Amino acid sequence: MANMPTARTTKKPTTKLSSNPVKKAAPKSAKAAAGRMTLAQVMAALEKAGSEQTRKTYARHGVTVPMFGVSFATLKLLVKQIGVDHELALALWNTGNHDARTLAIKIADPAKVSAADLDRWARGMRVRSCGAYVPALASESPHGPAKAREWLASKEEPVRCAGWALAGFLTHADEGASDAWFLELVERIAKTIHQAPNDERYSMNGALIALGGRSAALRKAATAAAKKIGVVEVDHGDTSCKTPDAGPYIEKMWAHAAAKKFASPAAQERARESMRTRC
Repeated sequence: MANMPTARTTKKPTTKLSSNPVKKAAPKSAKAAAGRMTLAQVMAALEKAGSEQTRKTYARHGVTVPMFGVSFATLKLLVKQIGVDHELALALWNTGNHDARTLAIKIADPAKVSAADLDRWARGMRVRSCGAYVPALASESPHGPAKAREWLASKEEPVRCAGWALAGFLTHADEGASDAWFLELVERIAKTIHQAPNDERYSMNGALIALGGRSAALRKAATAAAKKIGVVEVDHGDTSCKTPDAGPYIEKMWAHAAAKKFASPAAQERARESMRTRC
């Protein structure tokens, strides 16, 4: 098996992923201690912003833990207000509240998050609509490549789903990394996606799309795999979610990137704000 991307150990490698991934436009640093929001203040703000309609929507998407039902628009405003506050992020996660946990991932510091916390959070965030936030955080941390390998080998479906999402984020984490490991993942998806559990099929399909946006070689491999795979059946429950057709989706990504003067969809993504804070 080809070596998978590993954390950067020198300043300018050509085949390894960076332990200091491409910098995204992150929230401003946490305010001075005197101006920081406390856990109690944030929880009160979340509770006030919650709505019954949003709680119903989240429930349809699989949220079973306590929640207030806070919209993503409101969470984004809170992220702007709080900035990066890792201590607060840890406290918010430990409340067990869905909205608090989603906010926690958005204000966490990738440079401070531990491998153990990433494991704990990957197991705790089991809602598909929010399932990419922890992998996004992992991809910005020094632990990304190692976590991808570990999570993809897990016996737990939610953790493997996180691993597939993380693999997708790593496609644009370091443009100088070798394509070899990513190509192996394309082959693995083509061979096993139809035998995978429901949620993992969805995650694998998303990873295939991301892989196809990394380079010309991966575009060719991923589109060929998508054609071989055919229709990917996913039960989305009582939601309006749909499973994108990977082949056409990959081609649309490349056309959009070219129209915006980017060399690839991965290059375009590198120029954007982190998914976990912009969405």
